Amino acid sequence: MNEQTILLIEDEAQIRRLVRTAMEEEGYRVRESGTLKEGLAQLHADAVHLLILDLGLPDGDGIAFLRELRTQFSLPVLVLSARSAEGEKIRALDAGADDYLTKPYYTGELLARVRAQLRRAPQESATAENRFHFGDIEVNLAQRSVTRKGIAVRLTPIEFRLLCAMLVEPGKVLTYRHLLSAVWGKAFVESNHYLRIYVSHLRQKLEDDPAQPRFFVTETGVGYRLDI
Repeated sequence: MNEQTILLIEDEAQIRRLVRTAMEEEGYRVRESGTLKEGLAQLHADAVHLLILDLGLPDGDGIAFLRELRTQFSLPVLVLSARSAEGEKIRALDAGADDYLTKPYYTGELLARVRAQLRRAPQESATAENRFHFGDIEVNLAQRSVTRKGIAVRLTPIEFRLLCAMLVEPGKVLTYRHLLSAVWGKAFVESNHYLRIYVSHLRQKLEDDPAQPRFFVTETGVGYRLDI
């Protein structure tokens, strides 16, 4: 029993039941709400480790709720929505969502994404030590060094900046605009081809199989996620 609490804000009773069953079978405690108002009350009343949020709630807009949520809470948020348009995904991620999964979904993928988000806490504690470990890779921010299987990996300054930008928020889907602004500056936020090239470089240097990346995951039409 892992005793972590998940709050599900979803107005469809059948989906709430399916998600609750899947989460409880994995040992999570589940709280649920059919409205944003009830969900916000649950967040204030209980210690919640992760929020699963639908965007189409009867008492308000999920995107606006996300923006307000981020002024009060820092917990990971996974959006589970029928809205599949690229623009909707980007709006949700820019508003503060950490990940986005469209309906219909596979239960296994939902559980995997929940686990990935809940792994963020120990990674964040490692940030203070300026060291990150994932797979056979070690990144030392203070020394600006990277090793793989104990062997030094030489990254260019841009490659290292891109890696650092993704390490800051492991498990979170980072939009193209966010990464371009963080690494190259706001003048380059429309230059997606730069990003594709340098993500490819990181995969070549750090992945066992660059064609089937384990860590540097593409979220088609949205951005990238460092899955560690």
